[in-house]
Parts: sequence; structure tokens; C-alpha cells
Amino acid sequence: MGTGSCSWVLPVTICWFLFLSGVYSGEVRGVNLGGWLVVEGWIKPSLFDGIANGDMLDGTQVQFESVPLQKYVSAENGGGQAVTVDKDVPSSWETFRLWRVSETEFQFRSFGGQFLTCDDEGDSVSATAESPATKETFYVERNSDNRVHIKHKSGTYLQATLANQLTADYPGTPGWDDNMATFEMIIVANNLHGDYQLANGYGHDKAKQVLTEHRNNFIKQEDFIFLYRHGINTVRIPVGWWISQDPNPPPPFIGGSLASLDNAFSWAQMYDIRCIIDLHAAPGSQNGMEHSASRDGSIGWPSPEYISQSLDVIDFLASRYADHPALLGIELLNEPSASGVLLDDLVSFYSKGYETVRNYSSIAYVIICQRIGNADPLELYQANIGSSNIVVDLHYYNLFDPFFVNMSAGDNIEFIFKSRQTQLQALNKANGPLVFIGEWVNEWNVASASQMDYQDFGGAQLQVYDTASFGWAYWTLKNDRKHWDFEWNINNNYLQLGDSSKQKISRGAWLLALAMCFYLHIL
Repeated sequence: MGTGSCSWVLPVTICWFLFLSGVYSGEVRGVNLGGWLVVEGWIKPSLFDGIANGDMLDGTQVQFESVPLQKYVSAENGGGQAVTVDKDVPSSWETFRLWRVSETEFQFRSFGGQFLTCDDEGDSVSATAESPATKETFYVERNSDNRVHIKHKSGTYLQATLANQLTADYPGTPGWDDNMATFEMIIVANNLHGDYQLANGYGHDKAKQVLTEHRNNFIKQEDFIFLYRHGINTVRIPVGWWISQDPNPPPPFIGGSLASLDNAFSWAQMYDIRCIIDLHAAPGSQNGMEHSASRDGSIGWPSPEYISQSLDVIDFLASRYADHPALLGIELLNEPSASGVLLDDLVSFYSKGYETVRNYSSIAYVIICQRIGNADPLELYQANIGSSNIVVDLHYYNLFDPFFVNMSAGDNIEFIFKSRQTQLQALNKANGPLVFIGEWVNEWNVASASQMDYQDFGGAQLQVYDTASFGWAYWTLKNDRKHWDFEWNINNNYLQLGDSSKQKISRGAWLLALAMCFYLHIL
């Protein structure tokens, strides 16, 4: 009996080692599938080409100057009281964010969040409505010179008065001369091009057609073959909260992303690639950016209702994919804003999200993203969020900050080694979660950089980010901006991955492991 037991020790030990190696071994070398299931217009601008009045999407910031008075429409104190037409120089009180109802109907949100409203013909306009309905909806007519008329629901046009008020009582139909109902519209910012803007801009039927074609063609099976051949072992897949209500999410969002996510898991399994599902767009928006599907740049996520809804999404994703062999982890939230999300609220959400994932899997990695803005990633290391397989996601860009604007190629590379490497070394040594550089890119603010400069910069990042205890993921696989495009970088030799000794075991090695187990068993 004793001899028989001993004869099985070595085979069992070897098989167990090989099994664990097959499940996961070493750090992530990943790529983000950005701009696919969560729309980011800058990644593929052509998605928005067919929208009428495409410069007046949800969240567009506009100002209106009375042509005869040469004064700007202003929500006094930023909102909450009367609207005047009396400012010589526009600022925040004179800037309104559009809520688009149709290509010609809009609602105007003031700096303080209130909407312009007017009860009836002849009444003055105020910025006092907390939420928009019919009387907060106005028709906008515009000509080629960006002059506009704004028409009240009663059919009467708004006009500026000599008393510097805005009233719904212009008599008749105004022409485009210098009359009191004619305003010059100045578009201050039109930088939100996300899922909300696309779907609400096109309308449901056209948006469904555009997004279906995009989802079917932007990422395909052959992309996974490309990744496999270049040693990529993981994809980080951004998703929006509405995926949990597929195929019929609430308006204006368009269903169909769940089927695409299922495809990604199938392709990943075929080519020995693991998947991280990343909740990139949370209900209410966690950072006010287009990639969080914000309607107008506002941050509404840190509310009990939206946090509860987010946990429901995590529950849905974990229950659906926990047992899938391609799942590596679930990222609970992408890039919460430090200015809009309190740390205590975020830690509470992360703790509940961790438990939600653990209800379905004891081994899936739970990934928590640091806050963007003025926040130290160590704040998450000091939080007691979970006991096992926790990862902190840091996003490293030598962009988006005035600090990097005047840096030379050498300065950027020195920063990677001195600042980023030092931080990673400290976090790797910390008694806490693993470290993941979940987003980085081979791009900077260096003008006229040579191919060799890019190779050196990319090589420095790879050298340093390879030391992260969990690994890294490039942003993004495909992008109209070529240096952001992983495929372009690889195909044009701007990014040189080299070999990694930390790749997970291949399918061939896995089959060899099974054969070895069988061989040892029959011995």
C-alpha cells in the first residue's frame, strides 16, 4: 500500500504543476479592444459622419450672442434664476450644454445644471427647470453663417429685448438680418463622441445599423490570430453598463454588444488568449468623458442608485462568464474621476464588487482602477477590498498633462525609468494587490520624432512595464491615429515586442502536459 502510494506522488505532482501552468502563468501582455463595444469617436471618427447637425450633439457647449445688441445670453449665477442678454464677454454663465431631442430640437443646460424654460408665448426665459420636458424644448433654425433662431413650442421665436431680457414674443417670422430674434451661435466645445451621442444623434434605427456594422467588422477572429502570433496573451475588453440589458437596453443605447463579447470569448479560447472584462462606462458616468457614455460631460455615477445598478452589471457579467475558460478577470470600473468620486464611495463599491465576483468565482482576478486626476494609487493599497487575486490598474500616458508638453524624446524616456519604474518598484514591494498597467501607448508630445525615437520610447515602456507584477495592456488594438494603433506599430516596426519568457503555456504545451500525465499514469 505504501509503495503504491509513493509511485503516484511524482505523476500527481507533475500533473498538478502542469495544470496550474496551463491555467495561468506569468504576467499579462495584453491589448485593449477599445472603441469596439464602447464607442470613442476619436478612435474611429467616421462612425459619426452621417449625423445631421453633427456639430450639435449631446454635450456640445454653445454660446449665443445677440446680433443687434452684441451681448451674450447669460444664465445669471450659472442658473436658478432669470436669463439675461447683457454680457460683453462670455464665460461659464454664458455657456450651455445641449441635450439633443432631434436634429432640430434641443434643450439647453446651464452651468449649474438647470435647463432653460419658458411657460408660454410672451413669457420670459429662465434657467430654473431641474429636468427637461416639453416647455424646456426649443427648435433651432440655423443658416450657413451660424446665425440661429430659437423657437418656443408655441411657435413664437425668442428675442433679446432692449431691457436685456430673453422673451418668447418676437412678432412673425424673423429673417437673417440684424433683428432681435437673430443670434450668432458659437460652438465652444464639441468633444463628446460616445455611445450616447452616436445613438441619440442618428436615432435608434440608423444607429443600430451603424453599430451593428461596426461591431461585426471592427474586431474579427483574424485579429485574435494576429495577437496570438505576436505573443499577446490577454485582451482587455471595455463594455458599457447597458450590456447587461441586452438585447433591448434603455434608450438611446443600442443592443448587440453582448453577442460580440461572446464572440470575443470564443475567439480568445481558440487562440490561448485570456479576457479581462472592463466596465468602461458606468450608469450616470464615472468621469464625464465620452468613453463613459456621459450625455453632457456631467459625472452622476456616485449615487446609491447608480452604484447599485453597477453592481447588478458586475453580477451579470460574473454569472455569465465565471466558468468560461478564457476569463482572466473583471475590472469593476474604469477611470473613476478623483474630482467627482469620493474615495470612501469608491472603496465601498470595490469591496461589494469583489464579493459579487467571488459569489461566482474564487479565482477570477478582480481588478480595481485608480482614480484619474489628483489621486495616489497607494490609496487603494491601504484599502481592505478583498483577500485574494486583487489587481490595481494604473494608466500611464506621457500625455494629457502640461508637465509633458515641452519634454524632448530623451526627457520622456528618462521619466519612464526614473518616475514610472520607481513607482512600480514601490508598488510591487507593497503588501497588497498586484500591479497592472491597464492602459499605455507609444505616443507622446514630441514633434517630428523619428522611427528610432518611437522605438526607444516604446522599448523603455516595455522594459519597465514588464516588471509590473500583473502585467500590461496597450491602448488600443485599432485606432485611426496610427501611433495609438497597436497593429500599425507592430506592422511598421515602431513597437518591438521581442520575446517574453513569461508567456502562459501554449495549447501545444497543454496537450503535451495531458499526454505526460497519461503516460505517467500508465507507468
